[in-house]
Formats: sequence, structure tokens, C-alpha cells
Amino acid sequence: MPSEPLNENAKQKLALVTGASKGVGRGIAIGLAAAGWNIIINYNRDETGAAETATAVRALQRECWTMQADIGDGAEVQAMFAKISETIGRIELLVNNAGVQTWASLVELSEQDWDRTIRTNLKGCFLCTQQAARLMIADGEGGSIINIGSGANKTPFPNLVDYSASKGGIDALTKVAAVELGPHRIRVNCVAPGAIEIERTKQEAPDYAKTWIPLTPLRQIGEVSHVADAVVFLASPAASHISAQTLYVDGGLWSQGPWPY
Repeated sequence: MPSEPLNENAKQKLALVTGASKGVGRGIAIGLAAAGWNIIINYNRDETGAAETATAVRALQRECWTMQADIGDGAEVQAMFAKISETIGRIELLVNNAGVQTWASLVELSEQDWDRTIRTNLKGCFLCTQQAARLMIADGEGGSIINIGSGANKTPFPNLVDYSASKGGIDALTKVAAVELGPHRIRVNCVAPGAIEIERTKQEAPDYAKTWIPLTPLRQIGEVSHVADAVVFLASPAASHISAQTLYVDGGLWSQGPWPY
């Protein structure tokens, strides 16, 4: 990993994407790279996946680094941001993407699984937002923070109680952070995907696309590129007056209610 700071032009296009070793996080990192951003890929355990994402980013002629850190651990998050600031450069964009979930009913969900999901999804989002905001406030240049939510932000999902609680919390955190950080020219928004076909969802349901396409008004399955495009837009000058918003990238899926379980 290069240790020298970026040049001045590159510093203005540096993004950190958490949980970018695979899935939606990888798609976001690649989408941002295609839009001209240099990328820091955060991962926890999947070093091989992070390296694969880095290869894809560098193929787009962008600079890229990988950073291992458990985002649910405050000391590790603080150390990661300190290292980035000291050895790479100024972060203009943070994308809080890392997340986990547990398939279990409310009465069967273990306390351990609840804690793991809240720790990663909600606490991790808080810790990274706090560190990024402190650096952005200190340098006085503003910035953008984009949280990755879900249809679970507003729609109850049976057997995903821990995940739904964490994503609902992220939605509220987005709004509070946007209000507090706005005077420092830091925008905070949320992108909430609908049914997105990735390796994990295809493993969970082999007929994932076949199941969700008829339920989606646009009659198409979501792809990681759709989420990446929304993130690129919210991070761009075109969204310079947009903050405290949740953008649903769902083909109209979550506009329907009550939800047919």
C-alpha cells in the first residue's frame, strides 16, 4: 500500500467505503472510481475480497488502498482514520456500507446475534461518521457522508428484527447528523436499496430475481450499479443542496403498502 500522500487534486476526490470487499460495497467502490474518485476500501476479515475490489478500482486508473478495521470497535475505527489522515490524505466522502444480518424470528433471535448486528450496522455507522465528521470539521472544507440503509428503514421485515432495528436507527442517525453537521458544510444522506441481486441474496433464495421482479413496479431486479449510481449522484456537486434525505433505490418497491409478506 502506498504511504505517500496524494497530490492536491486527488485529495479532493478521496472516498472511504466500509465493507467494500464484496457485494454492494464493492459495486459502490467501483462506481465511485469510474466517476473519478480515489478509493479507500475498508474490510474486516475478507482480505482477499478487498484485494479483488482494489484490482477493479485500479483497472479504472484510480488510486486505491485497503484498510482493515472492525468498524464496531471504537479504537480500531479511530486508528484507521488517524492512519488515513497521516499517510493518505483528506477524506471528502465517507460511505457507511458495512452490514450484517440474522435470519431469526423475534422470539428466537439470540442476544449475541442482536448485539453483533447492532454493533456492526448502527454502532459502526455512528463511529465512522463521528471520526469522519471530526476530520472534516477540523480542516474546514466540508464533505459528504452517505449511509446505506434498506427498505427496512420504514417497512417491517419478519425474521429480520435486528437488521430492521439497525437500519431504522441509521435512517434517524442520518437526519440528526445532517442537522448537526450542516453548519460545517457536511452533507449527510442515506441510500436505501430495494431488492438487490448479489451473491448473498442469490444464495439465500435461488429464485431471488424471479421472486422480486413481479413485486417491483418497474418489473426489474435491482443491481449493485443502481445503488452505486445513487451514491455517485449524492456525492457530486449536482447534489450540493441535498442533505438529511433518504433516497430509495428500489424500482418503486417500498412505495407499496401494506407490504405483502
